[in-house]
Amino acid sequence: MRRRARSAATVAVALAAGLSVSVAAGPSANASITRPVVGGPLLGATSVVTDLPDGVPAPPTFNAAGWVLADLDTGAVIAARNPHGRYLPASTLKTLTVLTTLPKVDQSQVVLAEPSDVVEGSQVGLDPGSTYTVRQLLQGTMLSSGNDAATALARVAGGVPQTVAAMQAEANRLGAFDTTVRNPSGLDAPGQRSSAYDLALVARAALDVPGFRELVATKHIRFPGKVVKGKKRTSYQIQNHNKLLYNYDGAIGVKNGYTVAARWTAIGAATRGGHTYVLTAMRRGESSWRPQAAMLDWAFTYGARARPVGTLVTPDQAAALAHPAGPSGPSAAAIAPAGAAQSAALRSTPTSTSTARVVGLAGIAFALVAVTLLALSARARRRQLLAARRARYERQTVR
Repeated sequence: MRRRARSAATVAVALAAGLSVSVAAGPSANASITRPVVGGPLLGATSVVTDLPDGVPAPPTFNAAGWVLADLDTGAVIAARNPHGRYLPASTLKTLTVLTTLPKVDQSQVVLAEPSDVVEGSQVGLDPGSTYTVRQLLQGTMLSSGNDAATALARVAGGVPQTVAAMQAEANRLGAFDTTVRNPSGLDAPGQRSSAYDLALVARAALDVPGFRELVATKHIRFPGKVVKGKKRTSYQIQNHNKLLYNYDGAIGVKNGYTVAARWTAIGAATRGGHTYVLTAMRRGESSWRPQAAMLDWAFTYGARARPVGTLVTPDQAAALAHPAGPSGPSAAAIAPAGAAQSAALRSTPTSTSTARVVGLAGIAFALVAVTLLALSARARRRQLLAARRARYERQTVR
């Protein structure tokens, strides 16, 4: 009972402070405090969230469990649905693999493929005993989505377990706290998860790395075949799996993925007229590039007028969230820029989350009253228990 009273009191205080509070459903519900919603409180919604002025239509329907549409340059999130929902990332995780390894490797280095590189799932066709350059491993990873190429790349970058640890550290540095890394390929693994918001953070960071844009914008290359002694080495063409590159004007990448469990996942980005937008999606219902194109069209048409509903945090803001300074926790600037626009959107946007937010003096007053009532209730319950024990003792003594 005391534990329950303390938990409820903690929830009330957290609500008054404006923290995000998740409450489990059911008779044995336990309240748990989480860190503030990364990118801003509106991004805690599980339904579509926008803040649009008159004359700007809603974004087109997009069949994905979670998605984020953001301005890559400013970091402003202009529309989203369940952005922090955690799902299997499939091969979109390879973006984090390359982001982590690209600055560390020498692309001209020649690598001997090993049997351990050949893992299940999509393959570029590495042959153990044959040699490849690191650049070819990068191309096999991002164009052909080769799990074998990604594994070999991680091995060359310091070892697969070490690279997985470095990927996790990089995700944490960026503020991608929804992401748990288990392998460098994105192949389904217990516990491996990411979110549409995290993929947007990863894509934004990766597109700033020298050489990355050229890599993910490459449509096709010749890839070396098996080394056969005494014969000239053959090659075959591999193509980029990102269909936006072939069909959407201004597309610059980035990566798509698929497994039976993850369904279709995607990171798409495009540049037009001085604006660059990124669209990330988890657990899509289809593989077509057309819904992505329609969403990007909406962004290029209305994105400059749409008011932000959140932001892609910087590494400095992520550090403030991960390691709050002082008893008051992270500053508002570390979470998202606040303003009247966000308040209006919060009031007008439907949401199906169980997250409650109460801000201001009224919330504080409510919390203090709740704490007082809970404390009194706990004391009354303790007095009842003591009285019952005393009565039992007296009855036993009489007998």
